[in-house]
Amino acid sequence: MVYTGRFAPSPTGPLHFGSLLAAIASYLDARAHKGRWLLRIEDLDPPREVEGASDSILKTLEQFGLHWDGEVIRQSDRYAIYSDILSQLIQNDAAYRCGCSRQQIRKRSGGLLYDRYCRNNPPATDTHCAIRSRCDQDHPFYDRIQGHQQFSNQVEDFVIFRRDGFFAYQLAVTIDDAAQQISHIVRGSDLLDSTPKQIQLQQQLGYPQPVYAHIPVATNIRGQKLSKQTLAPALDEGQALQLIIRALDFLGQQPVAELTDSNIEECLSWASAHWDITAVPNQTGIILEDS
Repeated sequence: MVYTGRFAPSPTGPLHFGSLLAAIASYLDARAHKGRWLLRIEDLDPPREVEGASDSILKTLEQFGLHWDGEVIRQSDRYAIYSDILSQLIQNDAAYRCGCSRQQIRKRSGGLLYDRYCRNNPPATDTHCAIRSRCDQDHPFYDRIQGHQQFSNQVEDFVIFRRDGFFAYQLAVTIDDAAQQISHIVRGSDLLDSTPKQIQLQQQLGYPQPVYAHIPVATNIRGQKLSKQTLAPALDEGQALQLIIRALDFLGQQPVAELTDSNIEECLSWASAHWDITAVPNQTGIILEDS
């Protein structure tokens, strides 16, 4: 198998330490396998995007020595492709229209999982609808870091096209991973429960299933993932080497003391040569002490 990995940030703000962890882990796993590392900007949600964030992300990655292969793919350029495949799923009875609001779902089921109401009671043709994927079973998988994963209590018909007119993450990422021939996915553990949904779509569309590895996410003292919403500070490009070493330590790679006297290229070269994914903690979250 030709190894192809990827980093796929959303342009909702500048990269922070949590983003750096996913970037470095995916980069090092690709380089350790002599593979390709692709970059995809997941700009599917315009209301949440920050002007200039895409350019900022590219600049920061370059400043941190994380140079990608090939051209940058932007999901906003691929709407026509998503639309064609969405129509295919509907025609194949693998997806259906849903007019239910979150409030209606909670009122009927008492929870957040969808009760498949519109699968059995199709909405009127003039109803403003989302599109849901038919999902009748869990899709267990083996994760290279977290081990065997199963989400039997979370099986539901999930949204692949939103009522507000935007394509859902699950559909777009599945299509793009197949189009870019991604063989290995290394990303944060906050996406563990998204993986069965993507496997479901891969099977419906006849796509190969990548190999998955989910690193622990960095959290604050309250257990909240570092993010724009939790006010995670942007990466300081002037501290790039120190932050890379800190990320290596977080990922269990035991960076040697001599790296503090190296440059970024030397540090990443050492990290690629010594990358050991089995040393990454098999936890879903680790508190970042000064967050």
